[in-house]
Order: sequence, then structure tokens, then C-alpha cells
Amino acid sequence: MQLHGWDVDVLNSVQFSNHTGYTSFEGERLSGQQLLLLFKGLQDNALLSSVQYLLTGYVGSETFLSSILHVWQQLRHYNPQARYVCDPVLGDQGRFYVPESLVQVYREQVIPQATIVTPNAFELEQLTGGEKITTLEMAQRQCQVLHNMGPSIVFLTSFQPLGENVMMILASQRTSESSSTQCWKLECPVLPGSFTGTGDLCAALILVHSANHPNDVATVLEKVVNTVYVVLEQTLAYADNDSTVKARELRLIQSKHFIEHPPQRFRAVLL
Repeated sequence: MQLHGWDVDVLNSVQFSNHTGYTSFEGERLSGQQLLLLFKGLQDNALLSSVQYLLTGYVGSETFLSSILHVWQQLRHYNPQARYVCDPVLGDQGRFYVPESLVQVYREQVIPQATIVTPNAFELEQLTGGEKITTLEMAQRQCQVLHNMGPSIVFLTSFQPLGENVMMILASQRTSESSSTQCWKLECPVLPGSFTGTGDLCAALILVHSANHPNDVATVLEKVVNTVYVVLEQTLAYADNDSTVKARELRLIQSKHFIEHPPQRFRAVLL
């Protein structure tokens, strides 16, 4: 976001020695009360009137999630036009990263407040009832379920149809105050191996490009996916067949040029 010229007030939800993709880690999680204390510091110094967006990612407890909702309500007091981009981090590949109790909190309290949500396939399944998504049609239906909860824009950030060696990413936007939506898809080849942090990168890029192209989710989709894909290619080239977690740390600094100037490789298709 900062490479694109954004001033960002970062409030870390955790202070860890390394990300949780490694075998072990040390550190602590920020409590909901600590978050509110940091937010109060921003309030006391009149630093909130210019805030336009709230972006949230990994949250490890219900109390912290509840505090985020309080923060969002206060931000809307300062700026009723503020937008909330929510990456509902729950897990991936059939495995939860957080307590399962957070699913209900996201579904009932957080998602209805969000402007844009950015789940992966596993998270979309959990938020919409748990049905396994195996086809494009199912993915579209589940995106509509999220729209019905409140968000005007839904990005399904990763989805691999059953039996296909292709990764699909969907961008669905409510076209009016009615229930009608417009959905775009983008396909790209599956890259080998696993990476940590792609969801965080996706969510940040979605915010940036949605702000620059507020009525053009197809362009946002193309810029985001092409950027993430080339970052992963840079990461694989650096790893040079080394499959360790350390070797596959995202090469963000080395990809600075591509983050600032996304390539035009994969194109979005209107469904």
C-alpha cells in the first residue's frame, strides 16, 4: 500500500518472531483492550478525521474482533464515507487457523458491516454454511450469499474447480441497491508449492486498486492477480527448488517494480 502512495497506520494484531507457517514461533497476541488503547491514542491526537479505509486481516480472538467493530463504528463517525475491507482470515485447505467460534461472529456481526470482503474458498464455505465449493456455479452462488449479508463487493481470492489444474479468482459486485450482481472471473495456471502471506497481499492490493478504480472490479481483479502471480514467480525463482518455508518467503522488495506497475498478462472475463 505504501508503494502506491498510501499513508498507513498499522496496528499489529500479533507481535510474533516469524509468521505461523514455520514450525514454531514466539510472541504475543494483542488483546481487544490493547487495540482500543492504541485507537484512543490516535483519537486523542486528532489523527482519525482523514481515515478513508479500514483493512483487517488475521484476528485470533472474539474479544479482538469485537474491538475492531467498535473501531469501525468510531471511524464512520469521523467519516461516514469510510469503507471497510475485511479479509476474514479463518483458514485454508480445510484447516482452521483461528477458533471456529469466530465464524459466527464474522457471519453475524462483521460481514454485514464490511464494504468489501476477500475470502478464500475455505473461508467462503464456512461463512455461507459449510458446503464444499467444487464448481464455478457454486462459487458464484456462495458469493451471492455474502452479498445478501451486506457487502457490495466480494473477491473470492482462490478457488480450484474440482478436476481442473487451474486457479480461479472471482470478483462480484452488486450493481445497484437491488440484489442483482455482476461477476467476473480470472484464470491462471496453478504454481507449485505453498506460500504464506498471499491473502494479506491480495487484500492490500484489492483496497488500493478498488480506491483507484471504484466502479471497475474487472480492472481491480486483473491488477491484483497479475501482481500476486508475478510476486509468486519471483519467489519461486529465488527459492530455486528449495521447498523450505524460509526459501518461500514472498519476495516483496524484489518485486517492487511489479507491485507499482502490474503486468498485463491474465484477463478477466464477465460471467
